[in-house]
Amino acid sequence: MNNADFWASVHTIIAEGFTSEGLLKLDSYAEQFISGRLVYQRFSPQEQHGCSAGGATNVIASLLAGAEAGTDSEDQGTLSDYQRECQLGAQQEAVIEQWAKAVGLWTECVEETLPKSLGEQIAEGGEAVVYDHGSTLIKSIGLDYFIQPIFALDRISLHNTYFPETRLTVLGFGRDKRGEFKIIAEQPYIEGQPVSDEEIADYMRQMDFELKNPRNWTYATSDIYLSDMHDENVIRSKKSDTLFVVDCDIRINTPELRQGGTRTLSTEVHFIG
Repeated sequence: MNNADFWASVHTIIAEGFTSEGLLKLDSYAEQFISGRLVYQRFSPQEQHGCSAGGATNVIASLLAGAEAGTDSEDQGTLSDYQRECQLGAQQEAVIEQWAKAVGLWTECVEETLPKSLGEQIAEGGEAVVYDHGSTLIKSIGLDYFIQPIFALDRISLHNTYFPETRLTVLGFGRDKRGEFKIIAEQPYIEGQPVSDEEIADYMRQMDFELKNPRNWTYATSDIYLSDMHDENVIRSKKSDTLFVVDCDIRINTPELRQGGTRTLSTEVHFIG
């Protein structure tokens, strides 16, 4: 199967409404992705492993979003960049929602359902609501920073690549009472204490990240854009001297971000063997 055949297959699965046969094909694609036989060139090999670490749900949703990421409507010429991005985001949301409902991974009114099934709310940030689930945390992650689900899913895959000790596993999807799309993910709970900006900067230098903007705690390499690296999102474990990144804004660093990025957002796939 070549690149064109693969995406044609995924579009057929979507168009047919996620039949049992289509769902089996998606499961097979996820298994091939996780085993490395399906190579998605949006990611480096390490980043594809990070996507896989988010679970098959993360993999399939990333592929479904990828299928819609380059889909343009007939009126695209009349739309602003922001309107086009919102349109693509809505298309990706709709496809992921349809699939998640078909496989039982959809949650209606997450702010009412999650506390009843997974634990009480303990924190709320700019884009996520956090629930206590014992040894883990459950996060209801919105699209406030991303608009398109594909970029929020990228963030999970990249987080798992660079910060595997606090990896995010995607459990499902839903909407809140305002109708806003949510990614529901689980993350290990680590008890710790805040660290200083200087310690975070040193930690980032050791990972070969360059400080770009101290006002919003932004770091970058030519491959990765990383921001929101402040003392609420990076902690020192009470059990060791290890630093853990529990939250951050991490993206593929494309030239459009104007942070010295050189990456392109490829949708090419190829199969090995």
